[in-house]
Amino acid sequence: MPDPDKIPVFVLTGFLGSGKTTLLNRFLADGVKTAVVINEFGEIPVDQDLLANQNLPLTVLSGGCLCCKVKGALAPTLKNLWMAWEQATSKPFARMIIEASGIASPEPILDTLLRERWLAGRYHLQNVITTLAIPSAAAQLDSFAEARAQVAWADTLLLTHADVSNADQQAALATRLQVLAPATPRLTAEDFHALSLLTKAGPSLRRLPPAGPLPVHNFRSISLHLEQILPWQHLQTLLQELLNRHPQDLLRIKGVVYLAEQTEPMVIQAAGTRLYPPTPLTARTSDDGRSRLVFIVNGEPTALATDLNKAFVPLLSRNAIKLH
Repeated sequence: MPDPDKIPVFVLTGFLGSGKTTLLNRFLADGVKTAVVINEFGEIPVDQDLLANQNLPLTVLSGGCLCCKVKGALAPTLKNLWMAWEQATSKPFARMIIEASGIASPEPILDTLLRERWLAGRYHLQNVITTLAIPSAAAQLDSFAEARAQVAWADTLLLTHADVSNADQQAALATRLQVLAPATPRLTAEDFHALSLLTKAGPSLRRLPPAGPLPVHNFRSISLHLEQILPWQHLQTLLQELLNRHPQDLLRIKGVVYLAEQTEPMVIQAAGTRLYPPTPLTARTSDDGRSRLVFIVNGEPTALATDLNKAFVPLLSRNAIKLH
């Protein structure tokens, strides 16, 4: 059985656009008090705005990925959260969920939790859940070492976006997973009840991450602040043109925007060349009416930055384009 004096930790990992935040929201709706640590790539954090439940202990580590400069922030963050938990008469949370950046290998998280003696004595790493979007996962596994590391270190694989996949995509992913992780359990979104039981399961046997350097990636992000409120058709056209012009290097678009047709802020998501319909967010007192978009790029983003300037400069606030 899990040690009652240790806080169970679940790590959600998976490549860009694979459904980590959707899964996190489902966990947060199950009634268990939860502390959340979100690691986000880019200097303008938006992932926390995508959480349906805002009334929880939440820490956002932005400006990088957990395999580089944010790694040094994870250990003190976990120490501070545990000290708050220990000192509270009524415990503020019963578990912790770490949502890793979509372009991060989970190895540094495991290394921090398992090798740092102070943390290992107070936290129990219970399960690493990796999400894979069936239509794009096989290609991502072929192209990115980070995606392969996410699968290799998973205790559970959650296959998502089955409703927009075809038989060939399903077969291609099954073949890749049979090589990368033949013994790792695979679930689908329909199996969420079984997945939720993992949050109450006992400890699993764990392997320590190997020592040595982590793989080098060349991911960059570009952040935009928009002062003007646009009609969705206008913004949709601009974003889809960017996706079509940069199918290989523009991996992900995400953000919270204000549209002329809507009174509440809207979530924008794109992965690969697919731009998803915007979805509404509950209005919050912190809403400032400024749209924020983050573009995650593989490789040198010069060409994309040029196209962003052409498309958005008339709509931007001063110094609104930031390259990271």
